[in-house]
Amino acid sequence: MTEVNINHPTRYWHKLENGKVQCDVCPRLCTLEEGQRGLCFVRARENDQIVLTTYGRSSGFCIDPIEKKPLNHFLPGTPVLSFGTAGCNLTCKFCQNWDMSKSREMDTLQQAASPAQLAEAAVQTGCRSVAYTYNDPTIFLEYAVDTAIACRERGIKSVAVTAGYIEPEPRAEFFHHMDAANVDLKAFTERFYWKLTGAHLQAVLETLEYIHHETNTWLELTTLLIPGENDSAAEIEAMTQWVMEHLGPDVPMHFSAFHPDWKMRDTPPTPPATLVMARDIARKNGIRHAYTGNVHNTEGDTTFCHQCGETLIVRDWYNIVRWNMAAKGTCPTCGASCAGVFEDAPGAWGARRLPIRIA
Repeated sequence: MTEVNINHPTRYWHKLENGKVQCDVCPRLCTLEEGQRGLCFVRARENDQIVLTTYGRSSGFCIDPIEKKPLNHFLPGTPVLSFGTAGCNLTCKFCQNWDMSKSREMDTLQQAASPAQLAEAAVQTGCRSVAYTYNDPTIFLEYAVDTAIACRERGIKSVAVTAGYIEPEPRAEFFHHMDAANVDLKAFTERFYWKLTGAHLQAVLETLEYIHHETNTWLELTTLLIPGENDSAAEIEAMTQWVMEHLGPDVPMHFSAFHPDWKMRDTPPTPPATLVMARDIARKNGIRHAYTGNVHNTEGDTTFCHQCGETLIVRDWYNIVRWNMAAKGTCPTCGASCAGVFEDAPGAWGARRLPIRIA
């Protein structure tokens, strides 16, 4: 069993000829002198190596519906034990979880749990999975991977909610241990990525292709549509066409509504009509399962059979109000399989959000 160790040794770094140490987890490749932290704030140079300063520490633990991640095609209706740490390797000006991801105060990490304790808590609370979320789990990779290993030993799945900004070698290890992932495809222009997130689009696209083609990790995508930034019909056309060409029709896409936050409080909320437009474009371009998020739209929350159009799952926000799937995620009318990870019946967790403490 891996115990909590705040300054935990890490694997992905190397020494440079100039005496600095380079972190090799994400494409930022931060080079650090003794005592310095990377941009993510949680990976630091200590005694000539890179350590993870948040191993075993969290801003809190909460049981959520799996649909909140959002994952609509992965064990629908089941509860997921969610947690995050502090810091992030992106600098999104629109961050919706900025109080955690932008935190530079380790005092916000007041709850502690070892990987084994997290797995035990998931078992005891009836959760089917554990989600590494709120801030990006790639920056606490060692903690997430150790927890995923402990969870798998107990029959608990692991879910990554991530921006996918990670280098190839750590990417292979990380997603080897993940059963499902929702990746934020934040936009489809390099201008947006560099101006609003401080990152680059191509690295994210490479992660998406890797997950879908090289792993067994179930993949869904989310795009937060921000008025005037990434919500044009032309950009959504290009994005959904890329998804069709490189990932295929079965990767679900979620188009979510922005609300003013962090450094973009003067930007207006996303009109619901924009989300409907994006969903319509995705479906027109061949995406079989496109959803609207952060708004009340029953049709935009509903899963339909791609072959005959039969209604399969009706959702009201995070509640499943109708389940019309046959065995193993098939359509009861035409027998077509719906892509995803389904059981014969949905879970009954509903829309509850339950904070918990782990002793």
